[in-house]
Amino acid sequence: MIFNFESDFAGSLRCIPMVARQKLDLCGVKLSLRQWSRFSREDREDLTTLPAESIEELAHYREVVLALIAAKTDEPAKLLPPESFDGWIAPDRMPEAVIRQAETDDVSPPTSAQWAALAPLQRFALIKLANSKHENENFVPAMREFGVLP
Repeated sequence: MIFNFESDFAGSLRCIPMVARQKLDLCGVKLSLRQWSRFSREDREDLTTLPAESIEELAHYREVVLALIAAKTDEPAKLLPPESFDGWIAPDRMPEAVIRQAETDDVSPPTSAQWAALAPLQRFALIKLANSKHENENFVPAMREFGVLP
C-alpha cells in the first residue's frame, strides 16, 4: 500500500514507501536511499509487497534485504535494534513527536479517538513523518489523508 501523500515519489518507487520502511524497521535493517536506488524495480516492488508480520516472515524479509544489499550495493548493511512497537502499535498512546509536529505545523493533533482509529501503518507513518528531518512537509497531507484533519 502506498499512501496518496507518497504518490509523487513512492509511486515510482524511487523513494522508500512507508510500508517498506515499516518492514525494514521491524526487521532491524537501516536501508539508505542510495542502497534502495541500486535495487531493480522488481526488487523494490518485492520489498514493498513481501509479507513481514510473523517472526518467520520478518526473518525471511531481513534475509532478502541483506542479500540484496550484499549483491547490489557497495555498502555494508547497517543493522538496527528492531523497532519498538510502543509508538504505533499501541492505539492508546500517542507519541509526543506527533503532538509536537502538529503544533509546529499549527494544526490540531489527533484526538485520542482519532489516534486509536488509525491503522497501525498510518500511526507508523505519522510517527516517522513527525520524527523526520526532511519529510515533515508530508505530515499535514498525511493527517488529511488519514481523516484526522478536514
